[in-house]
Amino acid sequence: MSDVIRLLPDAVANQIAAGEVIQRPASVIKELVENAIDAGATTIDIVVMDAGKTQIQVIDNGKGMSEMDARLSFERHATSKIRQFDDLASLTTKGFRGEALASIAAVAQVELRTRRPEDELGTLICLNGSKLEKQEPVSCPIGSNFLVKNLFYNVPARRKFLKSNQTELNNILAEVDRMVLVHPEISFSLQHNGVDMYKLPATTLRLRLMNVFGKKLNEQLLPVEVKTTLVEVKGYVGKPESSRKKGSHQYFFANNRYMRHPYFHKAVTEAYEQLVPPGEQVSYFLYLDVAPSDLDVNIHPTKTEVKFENEQAIWQILYAGVKESLGKFGGIPSIDFDTEGMPDIPTYQEQPPVEAPQVNYNPNFNPFDEPSKPVYSRKKIDWENAYRGLERGGGAYMQESRMGQKVEPLPVFDEIASSLGGDASEEVELPSAANQANQLPTSSSYYQFKGQYIVTSVKSGLMLIDQQRAHVRVLYDRFMTLFSHAAATSQGVLFPEMIQLTPAEEVVLDTIGEELTRVGFELTNLGGGSYAINGVPSGTEGVSPTMLVRQMLASALEKGSEVKQEVHSLIALSLAKSASIVAGQVLSNEEMVELVNHLFSSVTPNYTPDGKKTLVILPMDEIEKKF
Repeated sequence: MSDVIRLLPDAVANQIAAGEVIQRPASVIKELVENAIDAGATTIDIVVMDAGKTQIQVIDNGKGMSEMDARLSFERHATSKIRQFDDLASLTTKGFRGEALASIAAVAQVELRTRRPEDELGTLICLNGSKLEKQEPVSCPIGSNFLVKNLFYNVPARRKFLKSNQTELNNILAEVDRMVLVHPEISFSLQHNGVDMYKLPATTLRLRLMNVFGKKLNEQLLPVEVKTTLVEVKGYVGKPESSRKKGSHQYFFANNRYMRHPYFHKAVTEAYEQLVPPGEQVSYFLYLDVAPSDLDVNIHPTKTEVKFENEQAIWQILYAGVKESLGKFGGIPSIDFDTEGMPDIPTYQEQPPVEAPQVNYNPNFNPFDEPSKPVYSRKKIDWENAYRGLERGGGAYMQESRMGQKVEPLPVFDEIASSLGGDASEEVELPSAANQANQLPTSSSYYQFKGQYIVTSVKSGLMLIDQQRAHVRVLYDRFMTLFSHAAATSQGVLFPEMIQLTPAEEVVLDTIGEELTRVGFELTNLGGGSYAINGVPSGTEGVSPTMLVRQMLASALEKGSEVKQEVHSLIALSLAKSASIVAGQVLSNEEMVELVNHLFSSVTPNYTPDGKKTLVILPMDEIEKKF
């Protein structure tokens, strides 16, 4: 029997290894830009075509390479950063393994033009799938110019699994953000399909943050600075009032390298405990500097996951630093004491003797004698008529005023449906029932507790239903059904609101702009990432237009899906909350029966659309334990 184990050809081995380092066009840009930074570049220009699928070009003014170094740089594990294993413990550069250029050359067509300051001519090298096709002298500027074309042209399976241009461009922008934020002293530019997306001059960190994420961010930042023998922490965190559910900018950097660290993220979020609403987060940009020997960046091919030697101690330092910044710079509300001058301390002064209080009473008073004149008059109250203010009719709760005139009913589904273009008389089909057997009420009798909860028995115990949340659930489902059949209308705003978008958000807006217009948004591009919101969907009164737009963009950026459903969901939730019955409203048994029946016709009767419980069940065994 012949031997079956053989060495892989170099080309195949390089293509397999490239899969660990080069996952998408953003990976190519990351590796080339990091090499430019290590080469001492002060200006880095990035040019991309078709989200990097067709062409990626990275130009820098670094120190360049000699003819021999340029050729060796494309060999696997060829590096100038380390000579022996102990060098890994003192690394300060970004690249060191010598895999980046070899991996890129294995799955693309690469041209390199490079020249050192002391050389009159530079070097041109052309490779096609790791195969050298050309090497010759060439006239070129000082630095390096990498041109990568047709990524994954020789690995069809990998190219087929690349995402859409929007998704890949968003990944490129995210990768560029991570690099430009850690090197504000370097000038960066990014061009996509001939359109400038970034032109960032060399500046300070705070100005770089403003240039990337908009000037409004400057009002939301609080500085953080902690120096210890173990770690140095600096950067900025957002004010508690700037929190939001989606779209927060959260960045950690360790020794000028972007990293993901859920453990340290928890330290920041716990520092904001009870300062921001549940489910919301704030932006932060935190830079950690530790001794290179205390940091291992070689545990992941992309170097985004790192390992610290003293993580628990750094966690405490990070938590304390953020907490101190919130208190020091006004992030936490505090009492403003007047500390100027000496405090006014009261001195002891002798007081006159205290006299006993005198009690005045009528010694001839007899409580059993009927007084000649009533001490007070009592107005007879008609208790029967006092509760006659709650009449029911047509599903709306009518109230009578003291003058006998009827007051306008609370907003109900029929009225809002007609205002949205629906037919109030037409039956709206509810979602199909998906009920659990132990949650179905076993009795048609319901009891209202404190004007807020509906109490009834179920097979497993006692059920309490929040009547307002239950009504929100029912109305939300009806509105969503209505939106699927009715056309959306736009409502103009009296004073247009301004919104500043990042390049990544602008890319998403270009993609979903038509969908936003279809659901009722009217946006005008003012240039420079600024947009004016001139119109919003009808029914969103009371909701911030900028919040709506940002939430739509964040959802599309995360999910990559259409925003129509997201917009309709927000509008339906807003309408349902405004039209639902209020806590404390008295309901008849028939009304409670109707509300509960509609609730359990919903697909998700247990929760409101925003995730709050509509009902709880007290198990029978828990009730028996009380006795």
